Amino acid sequence: MSAQDWAAQALQSFDTVVQATGGFRSRAGQRRMAEQVAHAFSLAELGKVDAEDENAPPPKRAIAVVQAGTGVGKSLAYSVPAIAMALERGTRVLISTATVALQEQLVTKDLPALAAHLPKPFKFALAKGRGRYICKLKLERLATGSDASGDADGMADDDLFAEEEAAERAKRPRAESEARMKFYTSMADALARGAWDGDRDSLDTPPEAEVWSPVAAEASSCTSKHCPAFSNCTYFERRKELVAAQVIVANHDLLLSSLGARLLPELDNCLLVVDEAHHLPGTALDQFSCEADLSRLTWIDKLASRALRIGQLMEVEEIADIPTDSARLRTALQDTARLVMDIYGEQLKSPRQGFGGGASQAAASRFGNAAPRYSTPYNNITRARVPGGVLPPELIEPLSQIAHHADGFLTALRAISKALRSEIKDKPDEARRLSTLYAQIGALAPRLESVHATTSLLLQDTPEGAAPAAKWFTLEIDGDYIVVKAHASPLLPGNTLRNHLWSAVRGAVLTSATLTSCGQFDFFLREAGLHGDDAVTTLEVPSPFDYALQGTFVATETNADPKNAQAFTAEMVDALLSDLAMVEAGALVLFTSRDQMRQAVDALPTAMRSVVLVQNTLPRQQLLKRHRERVAEGMPSIIFGMQSFGEGLDLPGPLCESLFITKLPFAPPDDPVGEARAEWLRGSGRDPFIELVVPATAIRLAQWAGRAIRTEEDRAHVYCYDKRLVRTNYGQMLLKGLPPFTLERRQV
Repeated sequence: MSAQDWAAQALQSFDTVVQATGGFRSRAGQRRMAEQVAHAFSLAELGKVDAEDENAPPPKRAIAVVQAGTGVGKSLAYSVPAIAMALERGTRVLISTATVALQEQLVTKDLPALAAHLPKPFKFALAKGRGRYICKLKLERLATGSDASGDADGMADDDLFAEEEAAERAKRPRAESEARMKFYTSMADALARGAWDGDRDSLDTPPEAEVWSPVAAEASSCTSKHCPAFSNCTYFERRKELVAAQVIVANHDLLLSSLGARLLPELDNCLLVVDEAHHLPGTALDQFSCEADLSRLTWIDKLASRALRIGQLMEVEEIADIPTDSARLRTALQDTARLVMDIYGEQLKSPRQGFGGGASQAAASRFGNAAPRYSTPYNNITRARVPGGVLPPELIEPLSQIAHHADGFLTALRAISKALRSEIKDKPDEARRLSTLYAQIGALAPRLESVHATTSLLLQDTPEGAAPAAKWFTLEIDGDYIVVKAHASPLLPGNTLRNHLWSAVRGAVLTSATLTSCGQFDFFLREAGLHGDDAVTTLEVPSPFDYALQGTFVATETNADPKNAQAFTAEMVDALLSDLAMVEAGALVLFTSRDQMRQAVDALPTAMRSVVLVQNTLPRQQLLKRHRERVAEGMPSIIFGMQSFGEGLDLPGPLCESLFITKLPFAPPDDPVGEARAEWLRGSGRDPFIELVVPATAIRLAQWAGRAIRTEEDRAHVYCYDKRLVRTNYGQMLLKGLPPFTLERRQV
């Protein structure tokens, strides 16, 4: 069929589903979005190209960026046309979301309902990272306290690491070791009885990372089809579901981390939907940033010892340089840590002192006017950023040594890995023992890979006119130890996404309720790496809600300047408490800092304390359940929350009749990547506040304000106590990005 025919048929499927859904309200905006989705996907040319035909035109790409306001029903608007067209074209749909909540909603609610109405059947599956699933081989070992051969004391002759593991257990308090053993045993029992499916998220109480990590099915310790437990592996059973599914629901982290792998459908031969797309740039920075611990290095000797023993067992020639590479790697890391403390130590230990007031004059003279900026402690971690991404000359040589010897060490590990896999294949009777050895190396190999990746990015040269990488060092106190780490991150998420993601994509739809900033798509397109891309079209579908009728935005002007945190917070808290006293049903208060929220909690009168639910005092779901119960009983209930409660929280009707925004949600001032990017923009003669800070704040503020009106029947008041919103030029820009509430201004 032609592209027009595909689009028309997809829209017909959409109309059929809407008409067949009982009680569903037809929305013009939703259909307009469905048209855009169908049109974009119909234009995308999927499949492999003939690389030998030099005269062949490049395959046609089509990417639609759609802002769909709250209440549009975007899930249906993108899923029906995408799935209908994929089934017709013999391809698949990959949906990527930012939150587990939306993943679960799609898989447990939206897609089953859709499958009941589409004429052609389809299968769907949820894709999560393999670290969310149990490794049965690891669990068996830890649950029984034995090695693969089953000896109860774990000290069989062919167990190369029994002594080592016994020493590790001895370091932990006996009660902790016994508790872990009991936990692993209970998991193994539940798995054997079929009472648990091996998914970490389905446990009643998901374990802490340090308890789960030793039994997670991580790629670095997995021999996949060569593992003796492969035939009933939880993770690979899920993989089979993905292979059979026409629709796969993943998340942004998995989408980016699996690029180049074969876990998800190939991007040049599937239809990609990126929901909650405003999160994609931030996820890209997180995914491609890296860090290396320069202080805690015992793992190097342990990994070298394991690699040598196994390498000798496998008769691997490449292990000859492991003793040299590991020893010199450790020395170079130690040298780097010492130099970091020499250069940045006083500032890392006394972060509130800038250069000048008591800080190191030697460091100041080394960097001149480009002296690094230092943040205040956050979670007992202090930071020193490298200005301009230009490393001090003293660090170049030790970092180069780290990169060189880490690369040599990794080469040896790859040879051992290859030999082990070959041996497992040739000797299936020994597969269990050999897979255990593979896992022992794989458990530590990611640390070496992280060291190599971090130093490589730290040493990366910046081409003329390009943005440098953000580079910084941190110091934290861990018990009696001082821990120094090195960090590096790409500066521009758009460049990263353009090079790693969009270069492979043929057809995509990106959507969210907040993609425009101050009324324009430009900021998101730049952040997402799509600005100037001829394949991109944009569409803004307004919410069907009558915001002027349904909501009132009360802009409260304090006397204190919000930049004066102490005076502003005191005045804001007084005004907030006065307004909270009038709450009769559900309310949500959003704070921009923990200290701000703490001061508000401390100031609560006794009578109001029983009404307020504070984030993190209860598990999120339990807190929301209690809130709903109180409101259902006709009682007032007020939630105090931070950034994570400003997005994705659905509290319709009386659950959120009042929304309070204590201060404009500017990004934290101590973000090293944002700080480095602002520095680069200033150096390029650009204004980072207008170009970066204001647009990002506009999207965040729109998300926060979006908690107020969730249905056509809702009525709500939104209060904001930051006078900059109505008294500054950039505040007027922020207002343009908000829903068109009826605006009221008042003075404290």
